[in-house]
Order: sequence, then structure tokens, then C-alpha cells
Amino acid sequence: MESLKKAQRKKGSIREPEQILDRAIYHLWETINDLEQIQPEHVEFFRVSIFGSSRIQKGDPIYQDVYELSRGLSEMGIDIVTGGGPGLMEAANSGSMEGSKAGRSRSFGLPIHLPTEEGHNAFVSRVYRHRTFFSRLHHFVRLSSAFVVVPGGIGTALELFMVWQLLQVKHIQSHPLILVGPMWHGLLEWMDQMMVSRNLVSPPEMKVAVVVDNASEALPLLKETFEKFKETKNANRKRRTRGA
Repeated sequence: MESLKKAQRKKGSIREPEQILDRAIYHLWETINDLEQIQPEHVEFFRVSIFGSSRIQKGDPIYQDVYELSRGLSEMGIDIVTGGGPGLMEAANSGSMEGSKAGRSRSFGLPIHLPTEEGHNAFVSRVYRHRTFFSRLHHFVRLSSAFVVVPGGIGTALELFMVWQLLQVKHIQSHPLILVGPMWHGLLEWMDQMMVSRNLVSPPEMKVAVVVDNASEALPLLKETFEKFKETKNANRKRRTRGA
């Protein structure tokens, strides 16, 4: 650090290394913001991100529930995206791999470097490894057409609220956000009592997220959105063909 400061003084610069670092990070964010403006004209693949705990293991009923949901989506030809780790992420990726035999879908994993987790689960067909939650959360959003949140802890809550806010401010639109399991009813009740009552959140914003008791209830909601996606995709293809 001292050698860097001396070199800067010789060049006549009075900026501290911390200032240079802050400026570099700012420019990185600016670059990411610019890239966010580049949206594909037509989305080719319908993908569902499934957020959930790494701590819930095989043998827990919700593990099998997530597996069945992911397999059902995959059989329809829907790609699955998870954090690529163990627990419910593994359940989703393994269900996707099983369902892909019929649906030709893919299973994505976006693992992050953590001291408590090593590598990714064995059921992902494509891996994108991240060093920061910041970049990984944005990657989830870029890849996904819908989001399913199953039981989880702080990391799952972080993912939920980021997606919820992007939908709230309409940075992304028409992307279903489905919360699976009774644990989320308590969260929404707390938000209603502590936020909506004080006008910190409006009632319509609370309707952004849909809560269902189990994964089987989420499947028809996602299927309906997928059918609309295919209709739009076919209509766009016909327009491109006529314009060629």
C-alpha cells in the first residue's frame, strides 16, 4: 500500500488507493448498468429459477416436493436454474435432470464461493461460478422467466426480496414470483401488519408474490405462463418469417 502511495506521489497524484478502488468499482457498476440495457429482442428459452435452502436434505418431504416440481417442469421443456448447491437446490437440479429425458431441458447451477460449501451438486448440466452475491443475483434475473421460492433461510430471503423489488419497480415484468410452503404465510402477515398498515408497501405490491401451500399447486401456474410464452414466441416467429 505504501509503495503504491509513493508511486502516485511521484506522478503528482494525490488520490488514495481507496479512492482509486472506489472509482474502479463505480465504473464496473456503470458497465453492468449499460449491459443491462441490452435486452434480447426475442427470448428463446423459458427458465424457472428455484430458490431454497442448502440445509434441507433428502428424506425431508419438501425435498421430494421440489424434486417433483422440477421434474414436471423439465418434462414440459422448461429449464431449471438454481444456486447449484446441496439441499433443495440439489433436489431441483436432480428433478430437472430426470425430467430432461423427455423434455430436452437443461439444468443450470450458479454456485458461489463459500467456506461452508464446496463445488456444485452433480445434477447441473451448465455451471456459472460466481464470487459475489451481487453478480449471481443479477445472473438469476437475466436467465429467468419465472421464480419459485421454497423454504430457506437468509440467502433465500435475499433472493426473494431482490426479485420482489425488481417486480415492484417494474424493472422486470410478467415474471411470476411463487412462494411455496406455509412458512411464507407468516412473512406476508408480518408485512401486512408492519408495512401495509403504515403505507410503507401498497396492497397491490403485496400481490406481486403468489403463495401456495405446496409445489404441486405451483405447477399449473407456471404451465399457464409457459403456454403464453410459447404463443408469443410462435407469433414473433411468424412475424419474422413474413418480414424476411
